[in-house]
Amino acid sequence: MDQKQIMSLENKVKKEYGNIAGIIVLKDGNAVYESYFNQCSGIEPVHIFSVTKSIVSMLFGIVLDQGCIKSLDEKVIDFFPNYEIRKREKTIQHITIRNLLTMTSPYKYKFNPYPKYFSSEDWVISSLDLLGGNGKIGNFRYAPVIGIDILSGILINATGISVLKFAQDNLFSPLGISVDKNIYFQSKEDQLDFYKSKGTNGWVADPNGTNTAGWGLSLTTMDMAKLGQLYLNEGCWNGRQIISGKWITESTQVQSIWKARHLKYGYLWWVIDETEHSFAALGDGGNAIYVNPKDRIVAAVSSLFVPRVKDRVDFIKREIEPLFK
Repeated sequence: MDQKQIMSLENKVKKEYGNIAGIIVLKDGNAVYESYFNQCSGIEPVHIFSVTKSIVSMLFGIVLDQGCIKSLDEKVIDFFPNYEIRKREKTIQHITIRNLLTMTSPYKYKFNPYPKYFSSEDWVISSLDLLGGNGKIGNFRYAPVIGIDILSGILINATGISVLKFAQDNLFSPLGISVDKNIYFQSKEDQLDFYKSKGTNGWVADPNGTNTAGWGLSLTTMDMAKLGQLYLNEGCWNGRQIISGKWITESTQVQSIWKARHLKYGYLWWVIDETEHSFAALGDGGNAIYVNPKDRIVAAVSSLFVPRVKDRVDFIKREIEPLFK
């Protein structure tokens, strides 16, 4: 990529994608482009929103490899033996881990009851209370926040340690990623400030210390690129198998479809192009980890939060990917 192409790309970012914090492109495992915007730097983590979901998918691959969970077809409710199922509530008894990972679980709410959820002491139990109902298991229903935390509860009950600790030991540390602490909110204002912050290192947790599964993790742009490269490497990092190649293949293939939006989904990963087997982790505000195995490209885009941003996959495929093929 020559200087003229760099200037063109960066002018496009500033004019049309003004909330981008950083961009890193890896080709064959080597950094071929790295740049930062909005007074951001390579050492400042930002909140990656729903990209967190794809990291949780990674953790489930590791848990399966270790035998802490036997199968994705295990019933969700079996991991919460003390949870009391309400009378006449039968659907919840049949929902599996696979349903949660593929967004094919039904929920009782029509609109996200955020105030009630965030004011509760236990976000896992709040999510269990809303799981099931009259919806049909198997129909795609994207759960941005409420519901996905059940996966955190399963990870804790399966491993006996916190989600953050498990991630530090089995994923972050081997890749040289630093996520230091739990982040707690004392008020709604704290939460909104976190959305807009840069440089806050940690993972959001509920009052019980359970880390969120659908959002709430802060990473640097290079952290995101490393995680994408791990998947491009079929789970291998510096000669060590972190996640099985079988899990990576399975979790980035089409497992469910959001028919209303013509979007394809794996296990908490978006499937972009089945022909080239490209896939992505996508988060609100325009955070993205994009992986194209065919062309050996990983693109990580971190972003400061603003609502309703331009499509990052379209940006990567139109403005970034052609420069490095």
